[in-house]
Amino acid sequence: MGNRFINSLIVVAVVALVPVAGSTSLLGSYVEARQSLGGGGPTSLVSFVGVAEAAGGGVQAPAAKPQAYTPPRTADGKPDLQGIWQVLNTAAWDIQDHPARLDVPAGQGVVDGNDIPYQPWAAAKKKENFESRLTADPVRKCYLPGIPRITYMPYPFQIFQTADSIVIIYEYVHAVRTIYTDRPHLPGPIDFWMGQSRGRWDGDTLVVDTVHFNGETWLDGAGNFHSDALHVVERYTRTGPEHISYEVTIEDPKVFTRPWKMNMPLYRRQERNAQVLDYECHALEEEAAGRLK
Repeated sequence: MGNRFINSLIVVAVVALVPVAGSTSLLGSYVEARQSLGGGGPTSLVSFVGVAEAAGGGVQAPAAKPQAYTPPRTADGKPDLQGIWQVLNTAAWDIQDHPARLDVPAGQGVVDGNDIPYQPWAAAKKKENFESRLTADPVRKCYLPGIPRITYMPYPFQIFQTADSIVIIYEYVHAVRTIYTDRPHLPGPIDFWMGQSRGRWDGDTLVVDTVHFNGETWLDGAGNFHSDALHVVERYTRTGPEHISYEVTIEDPKVFTRPWKMNMPLYRRQERNAQVLDYECHALEEEAAGRLK
């Protein structure tokens, strides 16, 4: 009876410990089983594994690596990014972690490390922008949001592809962006609200390089800003039937001490009749002020 009692204790101890084996070492679980039975129990690691399997737990094998997604292709063999997409985050209000404020939902940041490496003068300017954001934000004046902010505005956009260009139509103020993949940047400097974009394919990732900004746009509604030296590199990668991984590298030697990144997913709109509609800021502003009948 003594042996049967000890064997029962062994099985009970092993059943309790098997789930732990996936998160701690198998050797550690074996030692714990021996100690819990006062030195009794399985006399070797091999016998411990055998008892664990007999108890129905088994030994967890390393998880298989998920297979890379193979995106659909356009007629010219490039990954098909076409469709209506939209973010589901609060980056348009603040790209860093932030609490809820009036008319601003709380949100988790999209900046890597949640740190923006401002130069000292620029950090003070950002704070000033935040304090006056309700009137100073260029978007509140119906100006174009710039790149990359227009991507994570709370409005959808539609991507079209041809053999030598990608065209993005944004719902916000009817903005249209043409990204040529067959030509270099124009010589600058040039002042554009949305910059000038050129694209290339890096395997299955669309890489978009944008320069020639006017320095008048913000990166969000919290006062994060840049200068006319802004250089933006975006990476669009299909990660599933309904998702695009969107990565942005920001570089501006006039404002920041080093380049930094943002990351977020883009989601495909699922409605049966999904389409890009109208958000005409100037007309809505005039209507709200009673100047448009």
